[in-house]
Amino acid sequence: MKELQPQTSQPQPTKSGAGPSDAALVLAARAGEEWAREALFRRYARLALGLAYRILPRDADLDDLVQDSFLAAFQRLDRLSNPQAFQAWLSSIVVRTAGKRLRRRRLQVRLGLLRSEPIDVEQVLSRGAPPDIATELRAVYGLLDQLSVEERIALVLRRVERLEIPEIAEQMKLSTSTVKRRLSAAEARLERALER
Repeated sequence: MKELQPQTSQPQPTKSGAGPSDAALVLAARAGEEWAREALFRRYARLALGLAYRILPRDADLDDLVQDSFLAAFQRLDRLSNPQAFQAWLSSIVVRTAGKRLRRRRLQVRLGLLRSEPIDVEQVLSRGAPPDIATELRAVYGLLDQLSVEERIALVLRRVERLEIPEIAEQMKLSTSTVKRRLSAAEARLERALER
């Protein structure tokens, strides 16, 4: 895997769609073309890193998490039924990989192998965030360690990533009714935290 910072010698695809489509890159990567894997990595590494950071903001090994996610994606490219949906598929892999890390970290804390440290919310917030959004994000990140792993991920995807319930269900590989239950529990706790 290459480092996460793209090199400037390679032209990057633009938001207008210049460059090969995701489907073309996935098909080339399936055929064993290393350049296609690298192009997919360069195109989506920042997105994957940002998503991982918003779920696990204090994880020191986010680069490893992203690389593990890409490795899993590249090993399972043949399972991707819609090659144009690579971005959403990769995001779901990042979400599941982050969930596994979060579960492992919580077990290590319970066993006394790791110390639990609060999230530095100011580091997560954008400087230009409107005051109402900043207040909500402070409440969300202040509550995260009290939630189950599934509630935490669902709440971050809904409140921070601003995904709709069907998208969250797809990312988490859960039914929409399960996501609704997890979100309802997390939202109730968040409302109580915001009232304080």
